[in-house]
Amino acid sequence: MLNNIKKIIKKKLTLETPELIFSNDENGNKNLNHSQILSFGNDNPDKIFYVIKRTPGTGLFSNVVFVLNHLLIAEKFGFIPIIDMENYKTIYSEKKKIFNTNNSWEYYFNNVSKFKLKEVYSSKKVIITSDKFFNFFEYDMESNIFQGVLNKYLKIKSRFNKIIKKIYKKSFKKKTLGVHFRGTSYKQSAGHPFPATPCQMINLVKKIIKNDQITKIFLSTEERKYLEIFKKEFPDKLIYINSCYRSNKNDAFKIYPRNNHRYKLGREILIETFLLSKCDSFIYLNSNVSSAAMAFNLNKNQKRYKIDNGFNSKNIFYAMFLWHVKKNLPEFLGGFKKNIKIHSST
Repeated sequence: MLNNIKKIIKKKLTLETPELIFSNDENGNKNLNHSQILSFGNDNPDKIFYVIKRTPGTGLFSNVVFVLNHLLIAEKFGFIPIIDMENYKTIYSEKKKIFNTNNSWEYYFNNVSKFKLKEVYSSKKVIITSDKFFNFFEYDMESNIFQGVLNKYLKIKSRFNKIIKKIYKKSFKKKTLGVHFRGTSYKQSAGHPFPATPCQMINLVKKIIKNDQITKIFLSTEERKYLEIFKKEFPDKLIYINSCYRSNKNDAFKIYPRNNHRYKLGREILIETFLLSKCDSFIYLNSNVSSAAMAFNLNKNQKRYKIDNGFNSKNIFYAMFLWHVKKNLPEFLGGFKKNIKIHSST
C-alpha cells in the first residue's frame, strides 16, 4: 500500500500550510484547492479524509501535540481526520504488530476516526499532512485551544487505564509529590529550557516536602544516575516504576536492549505522565511530558512548582556544553542558582 501512496504523492503536494486548503475565486469566495487533494479511488466521494502523519516524529507527547494541532485544522474545515503511523513509521514503531496493529498511534491511543486506513486509501478525496511542525502551531498541550479536541479525540487504550489505576491504588495512598526530572539529551537540547541540576532538585524537593507535608515522592526520569541520587536522598519516600528504561547516555532510541523496546518506551512515559498528573504536588520544567500531565489535570487541587533556569543556546555547538558550564560556575559568574525559591500554582 505504501509504495502506491508514495507514487501518487510524488506527483502532487502534501499539505504545507492550512492556507493552501482553500483559495479565493474571482468573486472572493473560498473554494477547495484541489491541488492539495489526492485520489486513491472512487469510494466516499462525499467525504474529505485528512490523514495525519509524522515520520519519524519525536517524543510521544510531541507527536500528540502535533496531532492535536492538525485535529484543530480538520475540525475547522470539516475534514474527517485519521492518524496513519502505520505506513508512515515513527520512532516508536515495531517490526511486528503490537496488540494486532502496525499503527504505532494505536499502540497507545484509539484512532480518531471510525474509518480504517484501507478504506481511506481507496477514497476519492484525501489530504495528507506534511511532517513539519509549523511555527504557528501551539506548543503547549495545556493550552485552552486544545480542550475541545483533546476531550473529543484523545482516548488512551483501556489497558493503560487499568495499569495506572492499579499503580495509583497500590502506591499513592499518601500525599505525593510528582517530580519530572529531565536529564540525558535535555542538557544539550538547543533552544530548550535548561533542566535542573541534581543540587537544585534535591533542595527544592526538601523544601516542598516540608511546605506541603509530603509523604511520598513519585520520580519520573530517564537518567539512571538521577534515580540513584533520589534512592539515596529519599529512601523511605521514593516511588518509581522499576521497569522503565533508564540510562546515563542519550541512547534510548539508539539501542534495542529488550523485546518490544520502542513500544515500551512509549508505554512507560504514557503511564508516568498520567501518574504525575494525579500527584498532589508537581515539580516540572517546560516539556511536552509536563505539559501533558497538566493538560490531563487529573488532580484539580495539584500544587505546581515550575523550575526556570532559562534557555539553552540555539547554537547547536554551544548547547552541547552550556548546561555543564553553568552547573559548575558560581551564581555571580552566570551559574545556576543553587537554591530555587518555591512559588506554587494550581
